[in-house]
Amino acid sequence: MNKREFLKSSALLGAGITAGFTQINLGSVGGVNFTPPSLDEPGEYLLPVLPYDYNALEPYIDEATMKLHHDVHHAGYVKGLNNATKKVAEAMDSGDFSLIKHWERELAFHGAGHFLHNMFWKNMGPTPGIRSNTLEKYLTKSFGSFERFATLFKQATTSVEGSGWGILAFQPDGDRLVVLQAEKHQNQTQWVTIPILVCDVWEHAYYLKYQSKRADYITAFMKVVNWDAVSENLERAIK
Repeated sequence: MNKREFLKSSALLGAGITAGFTQINLGSVGGVNFTPPSLDEPGEYLLPVLPYDYNALEPYIDEATMKLHHDVHHAGYVKGLNNATKKVAEAMDSGDFSLIKHWERELAFHGAGHFLHNMFWKNMGPTPGIRSNTLEKYLTKSFGSFERFATLFKQATTSVEGSGWGILAFQPDGDRLVVLQAEKHQNQTQWVTIPILVCDVWEHAYYLKYQSKRADYITAFMKVVNWDAVSENLERAIK
């Protein structure tokens, strides 16, 4: 690998680190497997294929919203992430860093949007699955019970200011689960935590069906959570 190839490779890794969640194009971080890695051979990020049909989550999440959300909004994050990654690499090649502040912000915004959506699609499914014994143990240990967690998650996610996400994450330092709010998804994170369940509350995720009734959307979201996937994420995280 020559110097230029090394710098471009470093740019891709830097894109992941800057994006707000370090579990990026490495396949798994902290044991959590986020996809297959969302890169093609030339190193560009790819829009993942939905693991179910657009209408599979009806009546809770409607087909029209799923098409708009996946095909337009998530695709936009992928396009923006690839462009920002390219611009950072170009800055390193040319030595001109006059716009690096802008492109680092673009990297964080589009990168966080892409990687969170990768998890979001897998967090849902037409069948709810079963919470593993480990997940149940950690929910009880961290919140008192599943019901107490669900209440906190709904309230915290509903009250995200503006656009963002509700996140259930594993916190290695405390060996516990925490519920977090992420405003604009590139801000307000706990860097060492590992998300295992995320709920998108940007308006494009629910407005066609639920309009301003975000709480109703979150109640519906909880009915389509794929607990098998969440359990698997936790099992890998704690290892």
